[in-house]
Amino acid sequence: MSEDLKQQLQALEDELSHRFERISGDLKSDHSADFAEQVTERENDEVLLGLQQETAAALVQIKQALRQVDDGSYGICESCGEEIRAERLKAMPFATRCIHCAE
Repeated sequence: MSEDLKQQLQALEDELSHRFERISGDLKSDHSADFAEQVTERENDEVLLGLQQETAAALVQIKQALRQVDDGSYGICESCGEEIRAERLKAMPFATRCIHCAE
């Protein structure tokens, strides 16, 4: 496995961790005393919660990919056992299936 891909995974993990922290901070902020403002703020909170969940799921995938790097199973399709092409891993570094099995 290319050291570049491992660095890409680690950079993505750092980016997602920071994003998760920022979203969490935004969700903890106080709401306005104005009722109309609160409605908008709560709608924004719903969007932020969705983004937080997506970010958490992506972090789980990245951490799994890094564990696979460490144990030597990174880049092997979990369905068919064949090698996942480098182009796919560059586009989606946490892919667990080759393009054929993913379809």
